[in-house]
Amino acid sequence: MNSKKRIFSGVQPSGNLHIGNYLGAIANWVKLQDEFDSIFCVVDMHAITVQQDPEELRKKTIEIAKIYLAAGIDPKKSSIFIQSQVSEHAELCWILNTIVKNGELAKMTQFKVKTGIFDELSESESSKEVKEKANEIGGVESEKNAKYAAFQLAKKIFEIYKKEFNDAGTGLFDYPVLMAADILLYGTDVVPVGEDQKQHVELARDLAKRFNQKFGETFVVPESRIKKEGMRVMGLDNPEKKMSKSAESVYNRIELLDSAEIIRKKIKKAVTDSGSEIVYSDEKPALKNLINIYAAFSEKTPKEIESIYAGKGYGDFKTDLAEIIVGFLTPFQERYAAISDQEVLEILRAGKEKVQTLAKAKLDEVKTKIGFIV
Repeated sequence: MNSKKRIFSGVQPSGNLHIGNYLGAIANWVKLQDEFDSIFCVVDMHAITVQQDPEELRKKTIEIAKIYLAAGIDPKKSSIFIQSQVSEHAELCWILNTIVKNGELAKMTQFKVKTGIFDELSESESSKEVKEKANEIGGVESEKNAKYAAFQLAKKIFEIYKKEFNDAGTGLFDYPVLMAADILLYGTDVVPVGEDQKQHVELARDLAKRFNQKFGETFVVPESRIKKEGMRVMGLDNPEKKMSKSAESVYNRIELLDSAEIIRKKIKKAVTDSGSEIVYSDEKPALKNLINIYAAFSEKTPKEIESIYAGKGYGDFKTDLAEIIVGFLTPFQERYAAISDQEVLEILRAGKEKVQTLAKAKLDEVKTKIGFIV
């Protein structure tokens, strides 16, 4: 019997994986696979919560699996499979849907981000106006003004939420329940996630406890393992937002499969702060982000990098940073290119057979406890 605790995680086969995905997740998985019984999934069912081109989706699914392997995920140590090939994920999701509350899903920050609700609220002129009105001081009228402003703001927020909620797909709203099913199906002890996914793991914990309380001990209550905040990789074009594989501008990110020429061009165009001194400081968020990237790929500390570039400018620093990234990604891309589609499909098939045994056993247990005939 395996005495190791189990971890589960996955990446959607959409967009182009970048160095932020690698540093924030995949590199961490490579280390964790020696410590944990590891299951890593290509979560294609999550990907279709937004429209996908079928051919592109198939291509990206293979690409993500190759990236796992090229990065160092070892199929002898870890199970790698495609989510949609294990139907138990969808079945458990439906069962969990019967115990989750709409109010819980409506609170999910990622739903509000992905539907654009947050952006609309922040950019809404009427919202700004009522906020300003709420700050007015008008003698005996001040309390009335404040109440009126609060009412108008609440009304505006409701109108924006209602519009975006009604336009959004049910899959996007229900996404966290499928994620909970992914996690709970395998008796997962630890879920390595970024801060932005912690809320989803909390929902999985709540659903596990709720089911256990109602039907008897069934699910392991998982713990989230959050990557240190300092390791977040921000956009090259905007240091206030995380690097994103879905960002419109390709200059937001360094993709794992970018050529050396493109990497150099992107680093050269990366935004920097005022001044020219290489200083690691919250006062210079763009430079701090670039130094974090440099540190991650060079295994040097930010202080050591400051020392190296004392008296030098952004030009020298960016040139060296580009070469450090190229130096890492070139052998990575060579490993990626050496893996055939057929080899990947065989690994994914073996992974599916291994995890489906676990998935079926857990789902049969769940079905029996809720009264289904198995």
